[in-house]
Amino acid sequence: MGLVTGKGLQSLSIAVLTVSDTRTRDNDTSGDYLVKALEEAGHHTNDRAIVRDDIYQIRAVLSVLIADADINAVLITGGTGFSGRDSTPEAVQPLFDKAIDGFGEVFRALSYQEIGSSTVQSRALAGFANSTVIFCMPGSTGACKTAWNGLISQQLDSSHRPCNFAGVLSVLEVK
Repeated sequence: MGLVTGKGLQSLSIAVLTVSDTRTRDNDTSGDYLVKALEEAGHHTNDRAIVRDDIYQIRAVLSVLIADADINAVLITGGTGFSGRDSTPEAVQPLFDKAIDGFGEVFRALSYQEIGSSTVQSRALAGFANSTVIFCMPGSTGACKTAWNGLISQQLDSSHRPCNFAGVLSVLEVK
């Protein structure tokens, strides 16, 4: 689908990836929330998957998503903590062409207002890989709401000023 332009909002094609050893489509409330939120914002869900919290499985699935020219963004939920199996940052960071350092910083600042010092246990991160923007957030539905409402929805909104990642994607796509 790629970037769909018209008057106003550019509708983006977005994949949602849940990283979990226990979630299924029946109980993936975070993935459900992200799909609903992005579609309510006028975007399109291109793909949705659940992958085990394993570095190589995450990389394999994400590599397919970022190689797909029709996917503009990937929202990843889960695996950003410090437990033994949490490996999303280790899996995703090597794939980045450019990191978006401010995403994790601002996410934790917003999260601090909601959960206090527990936010330091989040390794939320974002970056670009192959002209695709990738946002990695904690697996709780509350954290996904914080990330979507506080950051991601605005950055994927082509009308957000003074700047947004939808605009960056349109420049990156013209190669």
